[in-house]
Amino acid sequence: MTSTLNRPDITNPNTLPMNDDQRSIIGALRDFLKNEVEPGAAERDQTGEFPHDIVRGLGDLGIMGAQTPEEYGGSGLDTATFAMIIEEIAAVDGSLCLTVASHNSLCQGHILIGGTEEQKRTFLPDLATAKKLGAWGLTEPGSGSDSGGMQSRAAQQPDGSWILNGSKNFITQGSVGGTYVVLARTDAAREGRGKNDGISAFVFNRDDVTGFSIGRKEDKLGLRSSDTAQLIFEDIHLPADALLGERGNAFKDVMRVLDGGRVGIAAMGLGLGRAAFEYAARYTLQREQFGRPIAHNQDISFRLADIDTKLDAARLLIRKAADLKDAGLNFTVPVARAKLYATTVGVEACDEAIQMLGGYGYIKEYPVERYWRDNRLTRIGEGTDEVQRLVISRDVLKRFAD
Repeated sequence: MTSTLNRPDITNPNTLPMNDDQRSIIGALRDFLKNEVEPGAAERDQTGEFPHDIVRGLGDLGIMGAQTPEEYGGSGLDTATFAMIIEEIAAVDGSLCLTVASHNSLCQGHILIGGTEEQKRTFLPDLATAKKLGAWGLTEPGSGSDSGGMQSRAAQQPDGSWILNGSKNFITQGSVGGTYVVLARTDAAREGRGKNDGISAFVFNRDDVTGFSIGRKEDKLGLRSSDTAQLIFEDIHLPADALLGERGNAFKDVMRVLDGGRVGIAAMGLGLGRAAFEYAARYTLQREQFGRPIAHNQDISFRLADIDTKLDAARLLIRKAADLKDAGLNFTVPVARAKLYATTVGVEACDEAIQMLGGYGYIKEYPVERYWRDNRLTRIGEGTDEVQRLVISRDVLKRFAD
């Protein structure tokens, strides 16, 4: 990729400088979103229909393997560019955005972090081109943020193979996935290592196993055309080489996967908030009360100024975390800040947009209510607000303990 930076385009809502390759990628993506995604986004929200054709189209654009290296069929983009991509998609269709973010960051991300060279060459090419969709199974009915309460079990057999039993909840791409990365307990937690010790990861293609079934598909408040389902494992036989990473030590990889995923969810929160803000700004310039556009009322104009400032600040926090990740530096705390702030102000922007539209903001004919419903999940997924504050506060207390 070229490194020449152009001056920011003031007509571009994403005001950060972009190099020539980023301009080309974002330009092509915007054309695709305008022509293929935006026209049916509201209808898909109503029907919950998963957009298989659109996802394949994004695969052709290289978006579904954005950060997967070219040698495995991906685009090999940096994290900053990926965050721009996610923001753009979110501003048009939150459901599609979640599909893209999770497919890239979770399933492919875990394979890139923990996979052997053979596993990468086996699974990544089909994922990067969207021939198969990826799902990542961590959450269970009784364990969300507390992964130490995991009940799924994988028992190793004398020949080295594994038998997997258990279930997973709230799995994105759960019923439409082709490749699954699943976490299960393989060993008892060793004393002094913590209850997250003894967890292992496994990767397999759905067509290669028996005993795998789809449970309940969730009827969600928002993100309705993103597939979310329960996974059920009943004596699934997995070969020895399905083990992804080190036996019993997958939790460290899970934390790295979640850190990477938080960049995408932060950008998603930003993109949805941006969409709501832009719609509200245009609406308030057109809506007249007492003989003039309501945007000229100081209360409205100052609220728009506050939202604009907060969204831009969120974008900068996301860029900082992305740059640290790409530099190979520790970005756990910076990305926690980025996710906490970007998703909070993103939801705030949606809520303010509804308020500025008044009664119209509450009606499905106008998109801001959909932006709010879609964005509300960003404060939960990939680590709740409370988890981010825990990460940040621990760092604060450590820095000032002495």
